[in-house]
Amino acid sequence: MQLFFVISVLERIKEKQMIAIYSEQNTSFILTVMGHGTATSELLDIHGLEDTEKVLVCTVAGSEKTKEIFKNAKHRLMIDIPGNGIMMSVPLKSVGGGRTLDYISNNEKKDGSVPDMSFHHEMIIVILNQGFTDVVMDAARAAGAKGGTAIHAKGTGTEIAKKFLGVSLAEEKEIIIIAASAQKKAGIMKAIMENAGPDTPSGAITFSLPVSAVTGIRQLDE
Repeated sequence: MQLFFVISVLERIKEKQMIAIYSEQNTSFILTVMGHGTATSELLDIHGLEDTEKVLVCTVAGSEKTKEIFKNAKHRLMIDIPGNGIMMSVPLKSVGGGRTLDYISNNEKKDGSVPDMSFHHEMIIVILNQGFTDVVMDAARAAGAKGGTAIHAKGTGTEIAKKFLGVSLAEEKEIIIIAASAQKKAGIMKAIMENAGPDTPSGAITFSLPVSAVTGIRQLDE
């Protein structure tokens, strides 16, 4: 059966509404992670905006439930309108055992369907040293990124990271999530590596995940 990791990024005041949308589909678990936007203070001043705290609300759902979640989020939270948040679904390739599958699928009937592996969007993950979010996002925007969401993290890496990347994963970190079209993904990642890679003070490493559906960035949908 097709299963998807559904990620919603929105203002914290909408957290309970999104949790309710997930819960209505009887998803087996819901995770929430606090984050913040990546707009520069200069950009916020130009548009008269305030820096907003973000929340990531995540779950795992089958294909039909994922479609319902997207539909309800568009209808009730207008998440398909830029500025109201973004929602993505990432297909799961494998699950660790039958009991885990039963749990995360909430014992849904297995339909034997084969996931569509053609992806028009990707989710770029950037792990960087704390305090260099603007450096990474300036490079990403110059290559066509529309925005991103940052999450505070703490690395637990070993000396191997220093040996191969020249960075320490035991330092305070930021994780930036950027949604991008598949055509722009490579350019964005290249710009980040050239301007904020492991050999710079930013110490950024980056990778991408396929996204089967995305809403909230109209420019990408078009």
